[in-house]
Amino acid sequence: MIHITRTITINEGEIQEYFVRSSGPGGQNVNKVATAVQLRFDVANSRSLPEEVRTRLISLAGNRITEDGILIIDARRFRTQGRNRENAIDRLVELIRNAAQRPKFRRRTRPTLTSKIRRLESKRHGAESKRLRGPVYPCNE
Repeated sequence: MIHITRTITINEGEIQEYFVRSSGPGGQNVNKVATAVQLRFDVANSRSLPEEVRTRLISLAGNRITEDGILIIDARRFRTQGRNRENAIDRLVELIRNAAQRPKFRRRTRPTLTSKIRRLESKRHGAESKRLRGPVYPCNE
């Protein structure tokens, strides 16, 4: 079991991992050993996620999620399979934690009277300084 929050846990059976050859650091090791991890998690059919978390996770995942609702995380940052696997699971947990947080409800507020007055004063000041930039006409006496 992977613990995400106090109320959300994911069964490790819901996650599939595929090991593929990685590009990047490692020299000849890269050509011989499949160290990169491709983690797949079926968000659409997961029983572990509440419905509201599922919908937020789908929107947060963006292009990492397929049309079938499968989240794909590629981890190829490290040279070893184990560290890449940990990195992929950590990224999955972090993504689900972000989806589990409810967005704060924004209350619309009105500007205060003082801020309205301040704004109008600044507009008047700007208009006056621009008016003074105009051409200067000589006086004919």
